[in-house]
Amino acid sequence: MDDVDFDELVASMTLREENEAIKSYQNTVAIACPACDTPFDDLVVCKENPTSLNLSKQLDLCVGTADEKALIFTHKK
Repeated sequence: MDDVDFDELVASMTLREENEAIKSYQNTVAIACPACDTPFDDLVVCKENPTSLNLSKQLDLCVGTADEKALIFTHKK
């Protein structure tokens, strides 16, 4: 994750949700996941520590950090 430019990454994505705890982006251009190199569906940026996520779907997750924030890359099954 150190070689990923976070600002460049989110500039290519669509902001879907933002609240006090998280910011969620949709990957509409099939960017490859920095962890597994396959396109991911959504990026969730955790803005608060700790943060609780309520997932409504079963997902594979890849996790990283940028600017001391947790980044969760979701992959729909």
